[in-house]
Parts: sequence; structure tokens; C-alpha cells
Amino acid sequence: MSTSAEQQDIRATGLSFENDFFYIELEDGWRIGVPYNWFWRLAKATQEQRMNWRFIGKGSGIHWPDIDEDISVTGVLNGKKNQAPSI
Repeated sequence: MSTSAEQQDIRATGLSFENDFFYIELEDGWRIGVPYNWFWRLAKATQEQRMNWRFIGKGSGIHWPDIDEDISVTGVLNGKKNQAPSI
């Protein structure tokens, strides 16, 4: 996927959670399923921590304050992951 100006302008309008995935609802009507294991902090978080989120940048990203995780919509669309660091 390219990183065109159009893609960078895509905003999230909703977020929902099911089993091992979270779903980002986009302003254009698309719904993107993302596995928690793409983001190690979300994978290790409790359901309560996952449910405490807010949009940032007018919907260009999502922030989870309890686990200090920020995810950009463009990053998800480009397949960028934040998997557990190697020790």
C-alpha cells in the first residue's frame, strides 16, 4: 500500500473489540481488523486496559493511557507492527 496524501488523511471514527482482534472503523465506512499480537502491549493488556482508549489527532491515531500505547491508522493500513522487543 502506498503512503499517499489520501491515505494519511484517513481517520478512525470508532473502535470495537472481539476475541483476539480490535476493529478500527474508518470514516469512509471500512472496518479494519487488527490482531492484538501486532502490538505487544495490547496483547499483554487486560480487557479493562484495552477498553480505556481515546482517539488522538482527530482520529488519525488511538492512545491507550494505561499501557502507554499509541497506534496510527496509517501505520495499521501499512501493516506496521510493534511486536515484543527482543531481550
